This record gives sequence, C-alpha cells and structure tokens, in this order.
Amino acid sequence: MKKFNLTLATLILIVVFSSCKKDKKPNNNKAQNAKEFSATFGSQKQSFSLNTSELPKTITMANGSKITFKPGCFTVNGSPASGAVTVESYEMLNRSSIIFSGTNTNHISGQPLISQGFINIKVKVNGVAVDDDLAIPMTVSIPAKGKDFTQIWAGVEKVGDVNQMAWQAPKVGPNGQNQRETKAVNDNFVFDFGQLGWINCDTYYRFTDPKTTVGVTVLNNPGEMASFRGFTGDTYVYFCANGDNVVAQLYSPNGPNSVKSYDNSMPIGATGTLFSLSIKDGKYYFAKKMITITANLNETLSLTESTEAAVQAEINALN
Repeated sequence: MKKFNLTLATLILIVVFSSCKKDKKPNNNKAQNAKEFSATFGSQKQSFSLNTSELPKTITMANGSKITFKPGCFTVNGSPASGAVTVESYEMLNRSSIIFSGTNTNHISGQPLISQGFINIKVKVNGVAVDDDLAIPMTVSIPAKGKDFTQIWAGVEKVGDVNQMAWQAPKVGPNGQNQRETKAVNDNFVFDFGQLGWINCDTYYRFTDPKTTVGVTVLNNPGEMASFRGFTGDTYVYFCANGDNVVAQLYSPNGPNSVKSYDNSMPIGATGTLFSLSIKDGKYYFAKKMITITANLNETLSLTESTEAAVQAEINALN
C-alpha cells in the first residue's frame, strides 16, 4: 500500500509539473512578451574569441560586417589591457531585423534616418569590460548594398528621461573618431571608429521637406507602450517609409494609449506604412494603415488579435 501511494504521488507530481510547463507557453508561442520577442526573433548575438597578442585581427559577422581591432586599442579604466578577448556583436542590416530587435532609425532630434545598416559591439578582456572609448580606433566595414554614400552615427539608449534608442553624431576626438561622411568602396562602407557600442550607416530622410508632428492613438491596446528592445512595456508604433529603409518609432507619450513623433520632425508628403504590434501574456496583436503624412496628422490604429507567425510575416513583408 505504501508503494502504491508513493507511485500515485509521483504520478500526480509529474502531471502537475507538466501542466505548469505547458501554462508557461500559451498558444505554443516562442515569445510571451515584447522583450522575449526582441530577444527571440531580433538580431542574435555573435561571439568571437581572440587574444590581444593576435592583433591586428579582423572578425567577420554573419551578414558581412567586419571589424578590425588594432594593437593597443583596448584599455580598462585608461590602462592598457592584454590577454583573452571576447567580442559580442549584433547586426541589423535590413528593415525586418531592425523591427524584430525593437530598435529604430530615429535621429536624436526625431528626424527619420535612412539606414544602410547598423551594428553593436561589446568587448571584454579577461572577462572585464573594456573602455568604450578605444585608445586606437577600430576599422569598420558594413555592406553598402548598392548605396554609394553614407554618414556615420553613434547610438544612444536613453533619450532625455526616456529609455529609448536614437542616433547622434559620434564623439569628436583624436584618431578618426569624428569621421562622418563615407563613400562606398567595393560595395562596402569602410571607416575608422573610436568607440564601442552602436554604430550606424545612415543618411537623413527627406531632409529639406517641411516637417510636422504625427500623433497616433492605439485602440484596443492590451498593455503599455514598449521601450527600447521591449525592456519595458508591450506595444510598439512605427512608421516605415515607402522605398527607403526608414523605421521611425513613435514613442513620446501623448495621452492614454497615444504617442507622437518628436515635434516638427516628420516630413510632410512622405508615404508609408503606419503600424502597431503588441505582445502581452503570450498573445499577439497587430494593426497597420497606409498613410501620407500631412500637417498635424493624427491617426488611429485599432489592434486586433493575431498570431506569432502572422506578425512575423507582416514584419518580413516590410523589407
């Protein structure tokens, strides 16, 4: 009898454990919230191992971006670093990878940028993060994909008091950190860059057009507006321009379930897709609308429940 009771108890535990595991993945979706969505479907971390004794050394990422690190480039708290090097990198070279990753092509002023692609680079020596400002600039190569000219930008992950991403001019300094305008050579943008972190090849989108502020209200919003890479919140709002790799995120609060662009930042006359996606408690929601930006435009998007696969397909179709 004791043996029977023990066996029965074991079976009950197995059933309960299995049920709990299933409950964690409702609808069999891989991502249950915006943060998991970016981590699962966005640009994936690429890791490289080398040693400072091997420098100069070039690493090549999966989609063709390259970084050449030079002797003496790494420091920790200002002192030269030597030993085992670990490089972690991310590539976002097309529209879908930018959106999946929860990133954008916003200039820090709010003016949309056209991206030819961007990367993120982090480095540790002997397990310790090196200084972001390199003692000697690295050489960066990003595929130009037929474009003949770009400007170089550095990314920031907090704009004012908001945990969001935007792009700004790189730090001005010695050794080429302030290089900005670059022509393609053999269909690659090649330039020296003096700081680790986010690095972008972008040009302004419709820079000379008159600008306006665009507001968007999201109906049936199941959660809160999402921050950079979905670290907080659930719901994104984007404008993707027709014909150019513009992924302008609207995230400035503008009332309940409403956001707006930066003031007087969106080009009047531009056409594209305005859309919102939300992931909350394992459920997916989506809405989109083709628009032409007019003065003081205010739009409404109504989210409807969708599926993980359908939302992925919608994002991929924007490439």
